[in-house]
Amino acid sequence: MTSPRKPYPSDVSDEEWALVAPYLTLLPEEAGQREHCLREVFNGLRYIIKTGAPWRWMPNDLPPWAAVYQQAQRWLNAGCFEELAHDL
Repeated sequence: MTSPRKPYPSDVSDEEWALVAPYLTLLPEEAGQREHCLREVFNGLRYIIKTGAPWRWMPNDLPPWAAVYQQAQRWLNAGCFEELAHDL
């Protein structure tokens, strides 16, 4: 496990994560296909959205930009954000 990093202002709070995690979990934690913590991947996506930075400028202490981008595409294709917005 890596050492904890300093939080970014764009990081999801515990309360926000409790709300969005059920919508973003496409595979169970036990599936073993996850290389990066799902919350950190979501934090990476929020960083890009909040800062407007290009994908390749993802900070090194967040998951690699390609992993965040690929997971964001999976969430978009699965309709995760639409379902969350609808339920809100």
